[in-house]
Amino acid sequence: PVTDGSRELHSLCAQLEFLLQFDLKEKRSFFGQRKDYWDFLCQGLARCRQEHEGIHFVTSLDKLKTPVGRGRAFLRYCLVHRQLAESLQLCLLDPESLCEWYYARSPFLSPKQRAEILGSLYELDCITFHLAL
Repeated sequence: PVTDGSRELHSLCAQLEFLLQFDLKEKRSFFGQRKDYWDFLCQGLARCRQEHEGIHFVTSLDKLKTPVGRGRAFLRYCLVHRQLAESLQLCLLDPESLCEWYYARSPFLSPKQRAEILGSLYELDCITFHLAL
């Protein structure tokens, strides 16, 4: 199993975060706080399901104060529960939402690149992750 001490885990999470932030449009909340990929994931999953267990878990953690921190916790939760590819795929289903959140260079806007990314993420489902949540 992959644990918190794994170098590969840190590299994987950094690459996932890079992908989710790459060419992300700058958006602000009502109070002026910068939105991040966490907000994109919340919006995308809210459209597709009543409530995602990972979103509920992360929002229940009082220690997490920033969208980036919440996003990182969500990625870890999804890795442990083998839900990363499915969760991201649900967020990427709506082309209008993708255009609302990402500029044209984002790999999520390219059907071929999006399929390659999701294919790689689905391969992670066969790996066991034992991470502190």
